[in-house]
Amino acid sequence: MLLYAFKRLLHVIPVTIGVSIVCFMLIHIAPGDPLAAILPSDASAEMQAQMRTFYGLDQPLPVQYVLWAWHALHGDLGTSIATGRPVLSEILDASVNSIILALVAALIGFVLGAMLGFLAGIYRGTWVDRFASTISMLGVSVPHYWLGMVLVIAFSVTLGWLPAMGGGSEGSASRSFSWDYMQFLILPAVTMSVIPMGIIARTIRSLVADILSQDFTQALAAKGLMSRQVLRHVVRNAAPTALSVMGLQLGYLLGGSILIETVFSWPGTGFLLNGAIFTRDLPILQGTILVLAMFFVLLNLMVDVLQSTIDPRIQRN
Repeated sequence: MLLYAFKRLLHVIPVTIGVSIVCFMLIHIAPGDPLAAILPSDASAEMQAQMRTFYGLDQPLPVQYVLWAWHALHGDLGTSIATGRPVLSEILDASVNSIILALVAALIGFVLGAMLGFLAGIYRGTWVDRFASTISMLGVSVPHYWLGMVLVIAFSVTLGWLPAMGGGSEGSASRSFSWDYMQFLILPAVTMSVIPMGIIARTIRSLVADILSQDFTQALAAKGLMSRQVLRHVVRNAAPTALSVMGLQLGYLLGGSILIETVFSWPGTGFLLNGAIFTRDLPILQGTILVLAMFFVLLNLMVDVLQSTIDPRIQRN
């Protein structure tokens, strides 16, 4: 297993290099001047040249990439053009909020999705299957940003039960398990959990139905094993694929929450990225995209190793 984990770790290196190149080039392909956000309209040519030299924008693109990648390896992602703060400190503070939101949304989505999927797979063809399949279809069909606005109207504007936006009375500094912080987390977490819930429910339903129709499960039942023991074998055979899907969905929750965080003004990486797009803050854009991409890559690595632990047959591939 250690050898398999080491091989997977080696595969991460070229992927990381490719991701860094794509992150760097996508930002520079976009039109517009990033210094326009901080320079006055009547800035002199000398001032513009000084700012370009300070941010390294006067160098050729290959040189800019090498310098940026070298500093990124040492934890220096540059300085925000809009705020003047270190990019890494901005991203780390926002990442904690995004991770909390993603984990809570994943917990809700994975638990409900697994329950619906198993029930639909076990009782396939019955009203339970139809009910669970309808819920999962709605989960993957409803736009989550639209659902977020509907939840705000229902629970914040109409009922007044939960706050509509923000991250607490003291902002990101108030992270705790207190109600003052958790109440701001409920609506965005529920909104984000809907799509992974639907995808996981449909995946597990298909897996369970397929495994129950195979000869070995029918043979186990014919030998007199109790239904609970048969289901244990079903879970073990469905777990590797289910974990792979869950890992991908958690990666999407970590990196694809920009719309939800914008709707609820949740102070995470998505909200930070959205603000950087409008202000053309290149260091923030580059750093945030790189960190989110690395989250995704490392999460896939962890899922691969966990899959090989559960099912040793994967190590042969």
